[in-house]
Amino acid sequence: MATAQWKQLLLNALQSNSNLKHSSYFQLATIGSNGRPSNRTVVFRGFQENSEKIQINTDYRSHKIEDLKHCSFAEICWYFTDSWEQFRINGTVAIIDGSNPDPLKLQQREKAWFASSPRSRLQYLGPSPGFPALSEQPSPEPSLDPSKGPVPSFCLLVLDPDQVDYLNLKDNERVTFMSRKSVNGEKLWNSERVNP
Repeated sequence: MATAQWKQLLLNALQSNSNLKHSSYFQLATIGSNGRPSNRTVVFRGFQENSEKIQINTDYRSHKIEDLKHCSFAEICWYFTDSWEQFRINGTVAIIDGSNPDPLKLQQREKAWFASSPRSRLQYLGPSPGFPALSEQPSPEPSLDPSKGPVPSFCLLVLDPDQVDYLNLKDNERVTFMSRKSVNGEKLWNSERVNP
């Protein structure tokens, strides 16, 4: 399968901005059950093998999980400060937690767990994010066996893009990419140059 043009542009932007640690962070917007948008910064954890699907690690207890259960549509906004490029990536998000019945998806979750640093994994043992702190004292540092698989609160999110809006401010160029299914079910991308 050939790499989609927007994905190649994104890979190039990641490469040209790789000297900046923040280039792996992007904003993920969801819609809550109250109909209001919610936005947060998350970390890019790579593409799923041989695909355009974007991986994000998160805590199953976080509010974004309820948002995505209510409405699986989400949008990424990713700006690269050195190259002046912005990607808005719209699609549906699959939630892969420990109760997922698909063994392949559970394997992807486990792979994402072990790809994370031990310090990152410790976050999933702390108190539930976004809820009131029960104590003024900081929680004691939890311990974790680095050889053990994912804890129940660890969740893999997989965004399957269907629209991408690419903006290059240095070149004053903007291109939109829209996906469609071919007769054999393969995802194809159409692009259109639009005014910035």
